[in-house]
Amino acid sequence: MWQRRIALVEKLRDILLIHAAYPPCWPQRYIEVERLYLMSETGKFATTNILVVGTGGQGVMTATEILAEAAIALGHDVKKTEVAGMAQRGGVVSSHLRFGKKVLSPQISPGCADVLLGFEAAEAMRWRHMLRPKGLVLMNLGRLVPPVVDLGMYDYPADPVAELHAVGTHVVAFDASTIAIELGDIRLGNTVMLGAISDHLPFPAEILENCILKRFARKKPEIVELNRRAFAAGRQAAEVAEAAEIAAEQAQIARASAA
Repeated sequence: MWQRRIALVEKLRDILLIHAAYPPCWPQRYIEVERLYLMSETGKFATTNILVVGTGGQGVMTATEILAEAAIALGHDVKKTEVAGMAQRGGVVSSHLRFGKKVLSPQISPGCADVLLGFEAAEAMRWRHMLRPKGLVLMNLGRLVPPVVDLGMYDYPADPVAELHAVGTHVVAFDASTIAIELGDIRLGNTVMLGAISDHLPFPAEILENCILKRFARKKPEIVELNRRAFAAGRQAAEVAEAAEIAAEQAQIARASAA
């Protein structure tokens, strides 16, 4: 046991010495130290990394807060951080959420996100580099053109799902905006997306649902029921979309084998 502890201390020392000469790498330094600190004997990490992205007014930060509340309710250490560019005017918004037994940094390192929750397709594609190799993209297909597209800084993708498939990304995509509108309020879109991610978390979906409904407990019963339906609809839509994704992948493998 002492040998393992000495080896870990030496690794931490090496990381700190290497990064000491590079001040811009401070956030990355803490993430690497944390990953070593949290490594178990089986070589697995106890931290869940979720990146939520979209545009202002879609409820990105609210959704992240609710996810954080659910994790806290189960005793997890939680860290989160947000970047909002003119959020109330439709600017791009991103929110990092990390939780586990012990979390030192709120920032997700590129290539380490377990789930990329994209409230808007173009934003999901723009942040794809943050996803780990076997990570999951949950994407709303409802189109809401971000300012980076209007300003000519980024071309809106013709087929976001196909482009993500082309680089080997596992995508579960559906139109959360249309579901919200059909339920009577476009603002329900964030609850729909939370329903979609609920079966891809390290705790029961009911924990997350209860956190959502608590937020509306003091309001009209109709609002509580609408959010309950939106959550269930998002959960079902993601399940159907994932089944279709798996079927398509299997068909592609069969075609490749037959060729």
